[in-house]
Amino acid sequence: MSNREDVARQAAQANQALAVAGHADMVWGHASVRDPEGRGVWMKAAGWAFEEITEERVLLVSPEGDVLAGEGNRHIEYPIHTQIMASRPDVTAVVHSHANSAVAFASMDVPLRAVSHDAVSFLDPDVPRFTRTGNLITSAELGDALAESLGEAAGVLIPSHGLVTVGETVAAAVMRAVLLNRACFTQLQTMQAGGPARWSDDEEVRAKRDTVPTPALLQSGYEYLLRRAAAGAFPITGI
Repeated sequence: MSNREDVARQAAQANQALAVAGHADMVWGHASVRDPEGRGVWMKAAGWAFEEITEERVLLVSPEGDVLAGEGNRHIEYPIHTQIMASRPDVTAVVHSHANSAVAFASMDVPLRAVSHDAVSFLDPDVPRFTRTGNLITSAELGDALAESLGEAAGVLIPSHGLVTVGETVAAAVMRAVLLNRACFTQLQTMQAGGPARWSDDEEVRAKRDTVPTPALLQSGYEYLLRRAAAGAFPITGI
């Protein structure tokens, strides 16, 4: 398999996994994979939903927004991906979605708590929020500002818009999107019930980082999503 086919497959699978994880917002949202040759990012073409993405619907987009490979139109929010990868050499993949629970929680001026294991990757000490704009990220300037808000974190919430997560592997970026949205969902549930009253403190969060969101566990969760996608399973609900 050629390098192009391999990276296009990885990008397509990332989008398919997000679909079965319940992150679909019709044709909006996107996952990307860094081009191994440094030419830009491989990401889905505009106009298609997560579950519709195949290798043939993946584009190589340059940092300037030129489509270097593949057929179709690029998403106008490509700077989310190109500018984060420019600022984070450790990042192999980037996810941007409009997952409902993340959008709802991002609108609230409350810190994310480790009510469950899901929040652990994002509490250092809290998940960052990008508040410069809730509009589309369509310029290198805004992409750079988003990357600055993200810093060295695993993910960032964008109030009135969605979430962005990153990973040293494709599996890590996708699973962090899943976990961040689930963490938001769980805390919203507890808030509806009048809580939360208890959550893991900073010491326990640090201990959990060594045991809960390990690369092996993230990979296992990702492979589960890929199996569901291959089987044509319905999206997971309630997250």
